[in-house]
Amino acid sequence: MAAFGRLSQMLWKSSLTQTRRQFSATAGGHDADSVGTWRKLTWFVALPMVGVCMLNTYLKAKEHANDQPPEFVPYSHLRIRTKRFPWGDGNHSFFHNPHMNPLPTGYEGHDD
Repeated sequence: MAAFGRLSQMLWKSSLTQTRRQFSATAGGHDADSVGTWRKLTWFVALPMVGVCMLNTYLKAKEHANDQPPEFVPYSHLRIRTKRFPWGDGNHSFFHNPHMNPLPTGYEGHDD
């Protein structure tokens, strides 16, 4: 029985060593050309595209900065307050935007 235990330990250790050797042999196989290619793609494609996306977002936000909020329609199934919010006056949500989020009575600061 003890011989079986020693044999299984030897096989287990040898299989781990071979697996470890296989992984370590393939891990260092990066070619210098592929590293340079990915570095160039990062600097000349990915980062300029991030800049273009940032510019697009800025221009769209600037375009819609002076828009009026949508018309308030007091639907009975929307903005139901069965319990007060635990912050502020209890009527404003945590991420309340007075320009876009109406209260149950309408938008704040508008005489509509």
